[in-house]
Amino acid sequence: MTLAYVPGDSLAHRLDPRTKLLVQVGFAAAAYAHATPRGLAALTLLAGGCLWAADGDVADLWTYRVAFPVLLFAPLVAGATLGSPWFRPARAATTALASYRVLLLLVVAAAYVRSTPVRDSRAAIQRTVPGRAGAFLGAGVALVFRFLPLLRRDLAAAREAVRARGGDRLPVRERIRLVAVAGTNRAFGRADRLGTALAARCFAWNPTLPRLALGPADYPALALGVGLLAVAASAAI
Repeated sequence: MTLAYVPGDSLAHRLDPRTKLLVQVGFAAAAYAHATPRGLAALTLLAGGCLWAADGDVADLWTYRVAFPVLLFAPLVAGATLGSPWFRPARAATTALASYRVLLLLVVAAAYVRSTPVRDSRAAIQRTVPGRAGAFLGAGVALVFRFLPLLRRDLAAAREAVRARGGDRLPVRERIRLVAVAGTNRAFGRADRLGTALAARCFAWNPTLPRLALGPADYPALALGVGLLAVAASAAI
């Protein structure tokens, strides 16, 4: 499963992308300012609400499965020591809270990606950041959203090709090398074709972007984003 935009009529789908970006920024700031069990518990409810508002569920997080082992074992690695007492629970607990904070950020990001078309994301960034910098960031975000699923697909295809040729009997190191080399070659090939396509289509810094307008549902969400930023700022003072 690849996380991508899913058309729908949920609450998150009806929000302006700029509103959703503000909520994400506020959520991230609050998560870093209140990395305590009580604070993260409250943010857990909010993150679940964001995913629910986008008509998503836990299955949407499966696309982030590569990060799960890192988040799971990071507290164990952080708490381990080379000498007595061999394990420090305080350090492990601090890292566990940080790992859970990252997981919550992934949940909110999944809700955003599921409910926001790529063109709307580009329009939101390009109209928020003025000048050529905004155009550059907007185009970069659009290309990343479109390019990453293709790279994931190429790596999966390379892995299946290695397995079909009996590569599952090779050492793990050799299998990783074959998949990495094939994936890198395909990535460079796609990058070359992308550059040619952009030149052929006369890539413009000022394309015709979709119109964005705030609706009635945006104002409570904007208040939520501002409130989260205020909570984070109060913790930093």
